[in-house]
Amino acid sequence: MRDILAGFSVGGLLLPSAIAYAAIAGLPPAPALIATLVGLGIYAACGRSRFAMVAPTSSSAAILGAVLISLHGRSMQPEAIAAAAVLATAGFFLIAGIARAGGLASFISRPVLHGFSFGIAVVITVKQLPAILGVEPNTPATLPLLWHLLLALPHWHPAPLLLGAAALGILAVLRRHPAIPAQVLVLAAGILLSACVDLRAWHVGLVGHIAFALPHFAVPSLSAADWTGVVNVALPLFIILFAESWSSIRGLALRHGDQVSTNRELIALGCANLGAGLLQGMPVGAGFSASSAAEAAGARSRLAGLAAMGLILLLTLWGRGLIALLPTPVLSAVVVASLFHALDLSPLLRLWRIDRDQYVATTAVAGVLVLGVMNGMLIAVGFSLLALLQRFSAARITELGQLGDSHDFADLTRNPDARTDPDISILRPAEPLFFANAEEIFTTIAARTGGKNRIVILSLEESPDLDSTALDTLTDFDARLSCDGGVLLLARIKDHIRDELHRVGAADLADRRSYHSVADAFAAAQARK
Repeated sequence: MRDILAGFSVGGLLLPSAIAYAAIAGLPPAPALIATLVGLGIYAACGRSRFAMVAPTSSSAAILGAVLISLHGRSMQPEAIAAAAVLATAGFFLIAGIARAGGLASFISRPVLHGFSFGIAVVITVKQLPAILGVEPNTPATLPLLWHLLLALPHWHPAPLLLGAAALGILAVLRRHPAIPAQVLVLAAGILLSACVDLRAWHVGLVGHIAFALPHFAVPSLSAADWTGVVNVALPLFIILFAESWSSIRGLALRHGDQVSTNRELIALGCANLGAGLLQGMPVGAGFSASSAAEAAGARSRLAGLAAMGLILLLTLWGRGLIALLPTPVLSAVVVASLFHALDLSPLLRLWRIDRDQYVATTAVAGVLVLGVMNGMLIAVGFSLLALLQRFSAARITELGQLGDSHDFADLTRNPDARTDPDISILRPAEPLFFANAEEIFTTIAARTGGKNRIVILSLEESPDLDSTALDTLTDFDARLSCDGGVLLLARIKDHIRDELHRVGAADLADRRSYHSVADAFAAAQARK
């Protein structure tokens, strides 16, 4: 019974949200309603999270709207483009799940997600302002639209502004009391007001009649060139849906000690999007707001999702007359209120405070606001990967010394009393050796130890593997050091790296000059003296 009540509570939120997200994407409400029903039903059968509510999300709606704009002018209807994009997204999900590529989610860093979430929340908020201000939008681009609204200040209508502001204020106050279904109450009050007062006479827009017919399975009939264009722009849709969904699913699972599998969730989300695409719906994912609402309502199993689906189906079939009376300023206020958590600046300010990855997050925000949702997402992910490569490619090398008579060796700059030997250098690269940094690291080591006829101990504890470039530069350095009368010893080396050294013809280095610990390598170096 508790799951059914929780499902009804969440269903009352998902229905108006679906209508709002359809507007964000530039589509009629029907695709969003279909996607909500299909997403909830299929995920309940295939997924594993008891809290995940799989339905259209604000971020996926914004990206879908960008997709429709980018493909505008082709010989396709927007609904066909949307269905094709959802099918392509489902294909990405299923391929990633079958290939067990769930670990790729780690390449989308949290700073990117924080920046992207904030940027897209600003984009969606700006796009809700015309309905609240009673002004017709003149462009889908965020910054030009905001400038247009400012220039249109003399034409703002007070009635929709007061109605939207009142709804937003009530939602902000009731947000402190999660047990109260604030969004449902505000929407119901808006419908009641519309039934009693002719709001259109006061320049207040209404949702209006919602055309809805039972869907049928169909694959969009597109040319090969059109499918290629759709697949190319569906990748950002897949990335943000998976990142957003996995963040919600994993966070709630960790909070309650539940077990979830990345690859299983990929398959479940792929099946949900496949069903939505075949029925001409919008893309779906486990949004943070709806999933958190299910948790707050006390959901205990995936039955809550089925209960939410049942309520939405009943309202879609027999309650559309009431939904048609919903004032658009109230609906826009509900959408903005659902983004309060994403409009929080504290995660971004924290990055500046700790001086880590703040530029990545800021780039994500700026990219979304200036270049659009799709390009902003791709630029943010690319910038994050470039920052990672730049960090790994730096030739940072630490010199180690022995702490007293122990087997511990530590950084000399932090432990100046550590014991050293003038004939032995113990060096440790701070990053894994790979093609981007191997040449520079060994050049730096050679410059630091050259001409001193030293024994060099190289600790490889930060290198779990070596690519061919790193192997070649390592063996080249060993040969140069040997010609200069020095000796190279390896410490903290992995067994499979020894095997790789055998394969490249460095058996002596692998067998006679490689050690599992720095202490063993240091003892061997002293014996060689």
